[in-house]
Formats: sequence, C-alpha cells, structure tokens
Amino acid sequence: MKSILEADSIEKSYNQTTILSDVYLKCETGDIIGVLGRNGCGKSTLIKIIYGIIPAEHKFVRIDNKIRRKAYKYPSEISYLPQDNFIPRHFKVLKAVQLFLSKETVLEFIDDSFLKPLLNHKIRELSDGELRYLEIKLTLFSDSKFALLDEPYNGLSPLLINLTNQLIIERAKHKGIILTDHNYNNVLKVSTQLYLIKDCSTKKIKNKKELIQFGYLNEGML
Repeated sequence: MKSILEADSIEKSYNQTTILSDVYLKCETGDIIGVLGRNGCGKSTLIKIIYGIIPAEHKFVRIDNKIRRKAYKYPSEISYLPQDNFIPRHFKVLKAVQLFLSKETVLEFIDDSFLKPLLNHKIRELSDGELRYLEIKLTLFSDSKFALLDEPYNGLSPLLINLTNQLIIERAKHKGIILTDHNYNNVLKVSTQLYLIKDCSTKKIKNKKELIQFGYLNEGML
C-alpha cells in the first residue's frame, strides 16, 4: 500500500512580501516529484516548510492523512537533504554511515565502487562533490517513506551527477522523493511528475512543453 504526503494551503511571506500562496503538492511512494521555478521563487522555502524547520502563515502537511506540523520529528516518515553539509568533519566516512543507518542497511550502502575507496577517509578530506554524494546517498538510504532533496546536484561532477540520478531512480522504488534544483535538466531527467512555482503558487505540469508556455523555459531548451 502506498504512502501519501500532501502539502496544502501553504502561505509564506517575508517582510510583507508574499513568497508562497495557496501552494499544493502531492507525493506518493514511488513518485519522483521535481519542483522547478526561477531563483528566489520559494523552492527551498517550500521544502523547509514541508519538513517543518521554518514556519509558515498557513500550512497543512499530511503524511498518510496524519497532520505533521513538525515533520522532522518523524524520521521514519521523512528525511531531508539541506543545501549545507550536515556530517561532522572529524568523522570517518564509515563511522558516519554506521551512525546514520541501521546495521541491516550498511552493507548494501557501502557496496558502491565509488565510495569504497573513501570509507577510511575523514569527512574533511573529501572533495565537495564526494561529500555531497555521500550525503545524498545517506538521505536516500534512510528508513523514511519520503525524502526531500534541496539542490542535490550542487557541486557534483558529471560522473557524480550520473551516479546520483541512478541512485534517485533506484531508491524511488522504496520511497517518495521531492527534489528541487536550479539545474532543470537533471530534474527533468529523473522526475516522474513536475510542479512549477510561478506567481507564488504551484502549477502541476502535465506536459514538459507547458514549461515553455508558462515562461520558465525558452523554445529549444527542452
């Protein structure tokens, strides 16, 4: 049976300027929801409101019909990849994996030809891209039903972008994923559904050509 996350009637303002108004978004386990929009339109704000780490004037976030005002208190239901790094820099990679994941999941997680050579490195010894990939994978391998990914592709090399895309598609077999990124090409590659934030509200995109009709992309960019 599928789980359902719904974010409904979300309104958010900063300094009397409306950022989000009457926003609605729905994600089921198995979905990869891409949230697109111009810089500053409120994509990251929406992710943080859903997770419950910033307030909103109005919001209803439901997971399996249960209201979650502070969803972060329910790690079995939702996980979150922030834009900033979250693993202590003095940890070794393997220690971080063992602390973040269940014992049953660790062996599957480290069966990764890219990560294996890095397991005994300290976090501070990793490149920005290596660390980002590690954090993405930890978020996606958590036990949660849903994962929120805020700008996951930031700092990734082309190789790591491909690995991340494969990872997102594979882990979507087990959970619902909502991601946003300024690099729309990567979002388009993996998403099964798209929402566009325009004029402070979300518009569900039925056909990618609507991204041109709504003025988000120009002809030839798809």
